[in-house]
Amino acid sequence: MNSPATENNTAVLAKSDILNLDALFSSGELALRDTVREFVAERIRPNIKDWYENAHFPVEIAKEMGALGLLGMHLEGYGCPGRTAVEYGLAAMELEAGDSGLRTFVSVQGSLAMSAIHKWGSEEQKNAYLPGMAAGEIIGCFGLTEPTAGSDPSSMATFARRDGDGWVLNGAKRWIGLASIAQLAVIWAATDDGVRGFLVPTDTLGFTATVIEPKLSMRASIQCDLEFEDVRLPADAVLPGAKGLRGPFSCLNEARYGIIWGAMGAARDSYEEALKYSLERMQFNKPLAAYQITQQKLVNMLLEIQKGTLLAIHTGRMKDAGTLEPVQISVGKLNNCREAIQICRDARAILAGNGITLDYSPLRHANNLESVRTYEGTDEIHTLIMGSHITGIPAFR
Repeated sequence: MNSPATENNTAVLAKSDILNLDALFSSGELALRDTVREFVAERIRPNIKDWYENAHFPVEIAKEMGALGLLGMHLEGYGCPGRTAVEYGLAAMELEAGDSGLRTFVSVQGSLAMSAIHKWGSEEQKNAYLPGMAAGEIIGCFGLTEPTAGSDPSSMATFARRDGDGWVLNGAKRWIGLASIAQLAVIWAATDDGVRGFLVPTDTLGFTATVIEPKLSMRASIQCDLEFEDVRLPADAVLPGAKGLRGPFSCLNEARYGIIWGAMGAARDSYEEALKYSLERMQFNKPLAAYQITQQKLVNMLLEIQKGTLLAIHTGRMKDAGTLEPVQISVGKLNNCREAIQICRDARAILAGNGITLDYSPLRHANNLESVRTYEGTDEIHTLIMGSHITGIPAFR
C-alpha cells in the first residue's frame, strides 16, 4: 500500500502531466515506473538530505537496487533483467527525482561497467562478473577520463604494454565513479595496438583509488582519482571485442541515453517542490501561486518538462526499435540537461531564501546537474557533435 505522502505526490504528478504523457506508456511500463517511484519515496527521499550533507553513499543500497532489477536492467542474459530502453529510462527518471547521485550509481554500474563486459567481453568474463553485478554483489567502475584527457579521450596517457603473455598497466584516471568501493574496474588504455579495455580487480597490486573531496555537487555519490603503477594483468584481462575508441564510446552512449530521462526527473521534482511551496506560502495575504510572475515561472517549467519528457520517450522508442543514432542521443542529452538545470534554478527562486537549505530539493538538484551536464560529454561536446552532423564539418580541433 502506498504511503499518504506517496499518494499525495502521485496526485500532484497527475495534475502536472498536462499532455497526458502517461497515455504513451503501456500498463507494464507504468507498473515498473510506479515500483521505482515507491522505492525512491521509501528509501531515498527520507535519507537524501543526510546523505548529501554528509557526502555519504549508502553502499547497502546496491543489493537493494539489484533485487529490484535496476542494475544492467537493459541487458539480456547472465542474470540481467532484460528490460526495454523505455523501461530503463522511466527507472532513471524516478531515481534522479530522488537524487542524481543514486541514478548515477545505476548508470555507472549498468550502462558503463556492465555494458562494457556485455558488449565486448568473452563468455568467460560475462559469466564471471555479470550475474554478481546485476545482483549488486559486485560493484564495478569505468575508467576512461584522465586528469588531462576529459573531452578528448584519444589523447589518453594511460598505457598498457605487453609483458610476456600478460600486460603491465601504468597511468591515471580522474572522476571515476564508485572506484573506491568497486571490486572490478573497466579500464581503457592505449596499447601498441590501439585503445583496449581491461578488467582490473581493484585489489590488484599497484591499483590505487583516492576519493575526490570536498565536492559541491554529487555529494551522495563517489568519484575518485585512480593511479596505476606497474599493475600486472593476465592475458585474459582484455575485453576481446573492443578495439579503438568505439568500445568506450558505445558505453558512453548508453549512459548518455539514461541522462536524457534522468535530468527530467530532477527537473520534475524541483517543479513539484516549487508548486507545492507556492500554493502554501502566503505573501501579502495571498499565496505565491496567485501572482502572475509565479504562474509564469511554473508554466515555463512545466512546458520544458513535458517537452523534455516527450523527447526522452521518442528517443527511447527509437532505441527499442534499433534506429537510434548517436547524434540523436546528443540532442536529448544537451537539451534536457540544459533545460533541467534552468528549471531547478527557477524553482529555487520561487522558494527564495528557504531554497538554499537542504529542506528543499531544487538547489541540490541544480548542484548535481552541474556534474550531470559535464560528464558523458559536456554541453560543448554535444553541440559540436550536432554541429558536425548539420554542416558535415568536424570542429573539435
